[in-house]
Amino acid sequence: MHIVLDAMGSDTYPHPEVRAAFESSERFNVDILLVGQEGVLKPLMAEQGSSSKAHLIHAPEVLEMGDKPARSARRKSDNSMAVGMDLVKSGEGDAFVTAGNTGGAMVNALFRLGRIRRVKRPGLAAILPTRTGHAIALDIGANADCKPLYLYQFGLMGSIYAERVLGIENPRVGLLSNGEEKGKGNQLIKDTYALFEESSLNFFGNAEPKELFNGEIDVAVTDGFTGNVLIKTSESVSKLLLDILKDELTGTLRTKIGAALALPAFKNVKRLLDPRELGAAPLLGIDGLVFVGHGRSDTMALVNSIRVAKQAVEADLLPGLKGAIQEQLGNQETRD
Repeated sequence: MHIVLDAMGSDTYPHPEVRAAFESSERFNVDILLVGQEGVLKPLMAEQGSSSKAHLIHAPEVLEMGDKPARSARRKSDNSMAVGMDLVKSGEGDAFVTAGNTGGAMVNALFRLGRIRRVKRPGLAAILPTRTGHAIALDIGANADCKPLYLYQFGLMGSIYAERVLGIENPRVGLLSNGEEKGKGNQLIKDTYALFEESSLNFFGNAEPKELFNGEIDVAVTDGFTGNVLIKTSESVSKLLLDILKDELTGTLRTKIGAALALPAFKNVKRLLDPRELGAAPLLGIDGLVFVGHGRSDTMALVNSIRVAKQAVEADLLPGLKGAIQEQLGNQETRD
């Protein structure tokens, strides 16, 4: 298996990417194609020692976080994302991982790989911890403005991902809204509800965030604007709670003793809430496996991103998505 890693993606590139490439190649027994500027990467790779599974692919240009995605993708046609996705398109790579500009990843994926047939908009998904395990939420930022058919397709693709990669049988799909009752939500939610009711998906109905985090649904469907706010809010609240617990448990000698006794439990909670443990988010609907991590990704986050990409390849995610989309949408009228 060959996983393509964008070496020029994270906020502190390329050091985390280089370390992740060497660590992942040994841990997961996969070949890592590290794509970026040869002059920058070669000495850093030499510092890591020799490896038969970490390979350098030269890409002369870098798509920076501040670049405007569409313009830069055209102007910097040899950027590391574009070169890496071309490797996936040609079959030299099985999946692509980046911690770079999300908009840039989306535009380059559309230009280089294209959409799966009949998919209107690709959706960026996130894996979230719940009381019973994990759930997938999408879209979390690729499409701020959506139409009902987009949301329905997000639910379909999220259901396939939950089943194939997360191992959830017959995933429950919920439509994120401001109330559980049918008829709640804005017009977009009401119109989308009807599409889900007519489908063969295991539709839960409308769901508030509490149903998501209680583990009552496995796939949370929303537009990219709302989904992005959901993700950033949940990450911020998780960090706040961990910071408060740390301050309270180290405040006095008594609480320090109690904290020492409960340390294994606190470590488990921290691990559960740490977004680095979950790796990158899949960009579903693209005709190729593309995973986008946070710009703040460190080596640990990138290693887990490569792990997630490897799992998707092993689960035959892309053929599964294509088959489900053609089956569900093949005879359906195209609705914008």
